[in-house]
Amino acid sequence: MSPRRTETGGRIDRLRTIRFTFDGARYTGHAGDTLASALFANGVTLFGRSFKYHRPRGLLAAGVEEPNALVTVLRGEVREPNIPATMVEIYDGLVAVSQNRSPSLAWDIGALNQLGGKLLSAGFYYKTFMGPVIGPLKGTRFWMFCEHFIRRAAGLGRAGTAPDTSRYERMNAFCDVLVVGSGPAGLMAAKAAADQGARVILAELEAKFGGSANWSGETIDGASAADWAARIVGQLEGNDNVRLLPRTTVWGYYDGNTLAALERVTDHKEVPAKGEPRQRYWAIRAKTVVLATGSFERPLVFPGNDRPGVMLAHAAERYANEYGVLPGERIALFTNNDSAYRSAVALKKAGAAVVAIVDVRSDVSNEMSRLASQAEAELLAGHAVVATEGGKALTGLKVRRFELMNGALSGDERSIHADCLLMSGGWSPTIHLASQAGARAIWNPARQAFLPPQPTQRWIGAGAFTGSFTTAEAIAEGRAAGLQAAGGSASSAPLVLVEAVPGEPDPAPVFEIKAKGKSFVDFQHDVTAEDVRLAHREGFVSVEHLKRYTTLGMATDQGKNSNVPGLAIMAEALGKPIPEVGTTRFRPPYTAVSIGSLAAERFGDLKPERLTPMHDWHIDNGATMYAAGLWYRPMIYGLAGETVEQAYVREAAATRESAGIVDVSTLGKIAVQGPDAAEFLDRVYTNMFSTLAVGKARYGLMLREDGLAFDDGTTWRLGEQDFLMTTTTANAGKVMQHLEYFLDVIWPELKVTVTSVTDEWAGAAIGGPKARAILAACVKGTAVDNAALPFMGIVHGEIAGVPVMICRLSFSGEMAFEVYSGAGYGTRVWEALIEAGKPFGLVAYGLEALGTMRIEKGHVTGAEIDGRTTARDLHLDWMLSKKKPFIGSAMMDREGLIAPDRLELVGLIALDNRALNGGGHIVEELDEANPHDSIGHITACCYSPALGKYIALALVKGGKARHGTRAFVSDPLRNRFGPVEIVSNHFYDPDGSRMHG
Repeated sequence: MSPRRTETGGRIDRLRTIRFTFDGARYTGHAGDTLASALFANGVTLFGRSFKYHRPRGLLAAGVEEPNALVTVLRGEVREPNIPATMVEIYDGLVAVSQNRSPSLAWDIGALNQLGGKLLSAGFYYKTFMGPVIGPLKGTRFWMFCEHFIRRAAGLGRAGTAPDTSRYERMNAFCDVLVVGSGPAGLMAAKAAADQGARVILAELEAKFGGSANWSGETIDGASAADWAARIVGQLEGNDNVRLLPRTTVWGYYDGNTLAALERVTDHKEVPAKGEPRQRYWAIRAKTVVLATGSFERPLVFPGNDRPGVMLAHAAERYANEYGVLPGERIALFTNNDSAYRSAVALKKAGAAVVAIVDVRSDVSNEMSRLASQAEAELLAGHAVVATEGGKALTGLKVRRFELMNGALSGDERSIHADCLLMSGGWSPTIHLASQAGARAIWNPARQAFLPPQPTQRWIGAGAFTGSFTTAEAIAEGRAAGLQAAGGSASSAPLVLVEAVPGEPDPAPVFEIKAKGKSFVDFQHDVTAEDVRLAHREGFVSVEHLKRYTTLGMATDQGKNSNVPGLAIMAEALGKPIPEVGTTRFRPPYTAVSIGSLAAERFGDLKPERLTPMHDWHIDNGATMYAAGLWYRPMIYGLAGETVEQAYVREAAATRESAGIVDVSTLGKIAVQGPDAAEFLDRVYTNMFSTLAVGKARYGLMLREDGLAFDDGTTWRLGEQDFLMTTTTANAGKVMQHLEYFLDVIWPELKVTVTSVTDEWAGAAIGGPKARAILAACVKGTAVDNAALPFMGIVHGEIAGVPVMICRLSFSGEMAFEVYSGAGYGTRVWEALIEAGKPFGLVAYGLEALGTMRIEKGHVTGAEIDGRTTARDLHLDWMLSKKKPFIGSAMMDREGLIAPDRLELVGLIALDNRALNGGGHIVEELDEANPHDSIGHITACCYSPALGKYIALALVKGGKARHGTRAFVSDPLRNRFGPVEIVSNHFYDPDGSRMHG
């Protein structure tokens, strides 16, 4: 028999033994145990060390709100730190370790921090930024001395470095009603909504549905509350319109009734089943949400309230009733409300010895006195706990008389021998999601708690979440909420009968017992009551400032335990009522969320690969492929023994000598259509498009609203109200978003539709001196001579029986044509062009040759349009229309954007005939030992077959004025230094004679 395990009771499977290890020691538990309950059953009382003082800490709670017992779970080399032991379901082979201690949990050298006293009070790390004057450690030097030690102390658990090999999933769900929480209120809400035919999702963060029904010991509808809950869950499971999500934490409430949830699918399993992810991220969009998230019991603030063995009363009740574990042999309770008396009776029934109930109220009701007698506990009304005794475990406590009206202590101290002290400071509704949804919480003086705000989105509250703490109220509110959410009418059917221990929900307004010793408000961060008062003395009067200065309610705690007591102490220091001081706004996530679940399928081998219609042809013909954004594109078509440079030089030279063909299917393509399409393009582009003739194309430039260059490309006018816009491959999605935003938000009056058609078209660009002859040999239905197809002209014809659209434009600097066909016919048209080009020496070329020819010609791409450059920086100011306004025109002439020393586009020629590197800096004076005074940087570089030199494009201060001068490349990371000549960015055919042909 385990030291604390009861002989009977609990809802664990005592016939199934599970073996696990904690801090290297082997333990056993039963199916249904958490790591906390299993260790507790084995007599373990020391679970962790506190963040700052490294004080010994035991269990405080039994659920997600546990602040002390944070552990790291190990799966091979993968570590997952800072998980509450109360939320870890044990399984065979589980390995967990404690945190924030060295060398061991029992003997932690960090406990010496307790000797630091006031030196480690609130804000000590901020104060070290300024630092005292200690010898040579003056001002910030003191911070620099301390920084190493403070950073080493940051956090609790240690993050792992091994790759996480687990698989994660993402799911999108839509429902009529999302019910968050499956206690009595949540179960009734889900059942009522489902019975109305609504599509229902019920999310519960615990492994078992039922919430408090699983441990309350109450009777509902003639059965135990746990059995009643199981019956309702069984009925819900049989409904096709209900989805049950156990082990699922709804952690964020966002606009449009969109909620984020994390399902722990296999965290409780030794080995996942085939195809099962570790965790699943849910994005749930609900018409209506029912928040039945319950409430948290609050601790009381008094000296020694953090000692192992001091815990919340309801947590002890839960350990006894749900897990069959007694929290101690001699138990005392300290309370300001009636709910602790129920816990005392439950623990007595489970076999514990309850020695005393200490109540700050002197006028305890007759019913509570009767319950104290039933628990065989001495009732000390009008008393308070002023100290606890013991080291790594509680051995006793001290009490004194307490005056409720003024908080004064009187009389002699009385010692009580106990190994467990249960405290209950009232209940705080779990309003985190409602706060995230918008609006401020509302203080209720009777409940001494913040209740949820008035809804700003479509949610309905039920049960303890609303401050209705009895099970009967929860069931009634849950049914009403479910009916309302599903659009049903109020039901006149009788509610189930609940038999429960009596008690009033309102606590006495007592949060702190002021006595000598450290009294903790936030157990996780070692924030004491004195820290809160220190923050007030140092001028932090806002609750948000208090939170950040003291770290009260931060990290995984998020104010679950500490929020209200901390605010009450702050309010007293300010001399203001609690509602006037207010509360912090809860922010997502409600609990820690793994980054793996957020990334999910977007990571690793499930990353989507976009392939052009001609992809298989490229592979079959020796292309070396690489990822360019989301697309896979040919880099080179290398011959045996060729280097990458040799291959692209050959391909580029062949294109300039005869002809080359490149796959341009990846260019962004957007259909812009409607009566106001031309007007819209005039506003979007810096140059005019309303004057563009049908059957012609024009090069266009877009600016961002701040006047910086955004994207460039050509737009083709296919009809009076029909345009085809092309964008750079990388910016296709961003440009689409840009257009949609302005149409939806800024100019909704424009009659224009924009449609992404990137994947509808296959594209091939064919260029070079022989390009027109190749087209003439295979195009049917149209001429392609200069009269029929002038520069920027568009014609329609057929190639290999496939309708095609051809526009004469050039990115390479040669006479060139873009040939578009339906994506399904892309390979057929491509192969027909290849066949027609064989007599003319046509070569296929990849992105390296394409980049080489664009650098020779001086064309810009994303490397130069990098979010920092203007049209003038790129020598595209000739495209800035003076006849119309456009996006960015109001901001493009700001002083900083027309300064004479801005980085401008230039060309570079390596004078030492060595390769240049993108990102290398340009300097006026070379200093290899101490590189400094950069005047710009290289954006793109290559070996130019046309010039027979290594060249580059660069952005250089006052670039145009430096043409013909010399500078140096300084690239210390790659040990590349050498002289360069600054020239025009138009290296090749600057007058365009080859392109216009």
